[in-house]
Amino acid sequence: MEALDVLKNRRAVRDYTGARVSREVIECLIGAAILAPSAMNLQPWSFAAISGREKVAALGERAKNWLLANLEETSLDPSLRKLIEPPEYRLFHGAPAMVLVLAKSPDIQAAEDCCLAAQNLMLAARDQGLGTCWIGLSRPWFNLTSVKHELKLPEQFEVIAPIILGHPTSWPESHGRKPAEIHWID
Repeated sequence: MEALDVLKNRRAVRDYTGARVSREVIECLIGAAILAPSAMNLQPWSFAAISGREKVAALGERAKNWLLANLEETSLDPSLRKLIEPPEYRLFHGAPAMVLVLAKSPDIQAAEDCCLAAQNLMLAARDQGLGTCWIGLSRPWFNLTSVKHELKLPEQFEVIAPIILGHPTSWPESHGRKPAEIHWID
C-alpha cells in the first residue's frame, strides 16, 4: 500500500481468524517499529512478543479478572466496568499474537517515543494485511511487578503499548475523522 492508504485504512480490529502470525512476521513488524524517531536518537524501547491464541487469551482472562477486582484503584474510567463485565467479553478479542512495547526509561520522552514505535508497528501490520488493536485497558495489569516477573520482563521497564495482532475476520468500517483544527500563526 501507499503510505497514505495505510494511514487511511488502519483500523482497531477486535475480531480475528484462527490463523497464527509467524515469528518472522512479528520480527518484521518490530523491525518497522524501531524505525520510529526518538528524542536524541536514544531509542528507549524494548519489545515482548506473545504468540499463540490460547496463551494470549489466558493472559487476557487474568487481566480482565484483575481489572474487575481493581478497576477503582487504577486511573481508568470506572464506567469501563460495564464494557468488561459481561462473561463473553474477551479483553484480547481472540487475537493470536500480541506485542508489548516497553519503555526502558521512566523519562516521559521514552513513553512518547514508544508510542511512535507502536504506531509504526500498527501501520506496518496494516500494510501486511494484519489487524491490530492497542489494548490500553490491560496496561495496569501488565505493569504489575508480579506480572513482569512472570513474563520475565525487566521490572524497571514500563509497558506502554499492549498491541494485539492477527488476521481480521473483516475490516471494520471507518468512523470518520473530524476536520483538523488548525491555528495558523503568521
